[in-house]
Amino acid sequence: MSFYTSLSGLKGAQTDLSTISNNVANVGTIGFKKSRTEFGDIFSASPFQSGSIPGQGTRLKGITQEFGQGGFQTSDRSLDLAISGQGFFVTRSDATGGNVAFTRNGAFGLDAQRYVTDGDGNYLQVLPVDDTGNVTATGLAATRNLQVPATSGEAQATGKVNLSVTFPADADLPSKRAAYASTPYAFDRFDPNSYNYSTATTVYDATGNALPATLYYTRTAAPDAGNAGSTWEARLFVGSSEVGTPTLLSFDANGKLTQPNGPVTFPATQPAGATAPLTLNLDFGTATSQAASPFTLKAFTQDGFAAGQLDNVSVGGDGLVTATFSNGTTQKLGKLAMATFANPSGLRQLGDARWGITGNSGEPLVGEAGSDGLGVIQSGALEQANVDITEELVALIQAQRNFQANAKAIDTANQMTQIAVNLRGS
Repeated sequence: MSFYTSLSGLKGAQTDLSTISNNVANVGTIGFKKSRTEFGDIFSASPFQSGSIPGQGTRLKGITQEFGQGGFQTSDRSLDLAISGQGFFVTRSDATGGNVAFTRNGAFGLDAQRYVTDGDGNYLQVLPVDDTGNVTATGLAATRNLQVPATSGEAQATGKVNLSVTFPADADLPSKRAAYASTPYAFDRFDPNSYNYSTATTVYDATGNALPATLYYTRTAAPDAGNAGSTWEARLFVGSSEVGTPTLLSFDANGKLTQPNGPVTFPATQPAGATAPLTLNLDFGTATSQAASPFTLKAFTQDGFAAGQLDNVSVGGDGLVTATFSNGTTQKLGKLAMATFANPSGLRQLGDARWGITGNSGEPLVGEAGSDGLGVIQSGALEQANVDITEELVALIQAQRNFQANAKAIDTANQMTQIAVNLRGS
């Protein structure tokens, strides 16, 4: 029996070596949790058996994972996530459902459909939230795949352009400039001699395409003995197309705008690059004037905009995922679903720092980060393996010595058996 007793010890030491080797091999695996082997002695027991008999070796009771906290490694990616405390991220293997798995590996990224996935393509799960970020449904059945939109809202075509300008009272008349002394005066937007000033902004069509809009201002009449007022023309170009006819601006002797006395509506026009016609209203307002001062653009706004482009994704400590867009809007995409178990050591290992539910683990308790004993989320960090390499190397030496000792015991039993055989033959 000593052969089998020592053989069980050899097998146990070999299993211990394998477990320690796996710990050492995964010291660089994100979210990895080390394991330890647990052994029990084998002892034959019966009601009338004396207690003074030797045992029959050892057996493997189980390989238990230790879910202690690993250290954090910082990164510059907002979708690199770490859990400080208890809990697991929840993932699903398919966009429409699939198998549920739990992980501490927070290295997530976007796939081609902009879903947040782990390195194996499993979909990160979130709980739905309202506009204020409060969870609206809980439990594993309420989770959904986290998807980051590329845009926010719908584009709005420009309909109204508002501006206010101060024109200088001493501006000259381009038609009297030396450049036109021998030729008929004609406006040409590519010829700065043919106008006084210009201002530019951006307008948008119905699909959000940005188009340059420029106003060119030309003084057409200055005060004289017969007329104390002054007039200007404003020509509106969108892209390379002039919109409508020039707008006449009239000022009285005090520099007050007398015409137009309201918004100017231009006919619908579809400049190059626009997907639909634009109907623009130009309003100089009441602040536009003429004064003894330099040309000044005091305001120039328009009411169109493109759909917001994704600027940033942030994850709060409570797991709230928020997307920020170029148009200044934000969108709350959900709160990371966090799970905990009555017996985490009972989870089934799936590889890649992922685990599955078993009867020993119990059902998952799904909630928000920072509540019900669940840890908080740290964005821009990854949890390292909780393996202490020094401790593992010491354990490796110990397992090696155990293996050698059991091998020596087998060798000793073999020598004793050989001696007994030799005695019988003598």
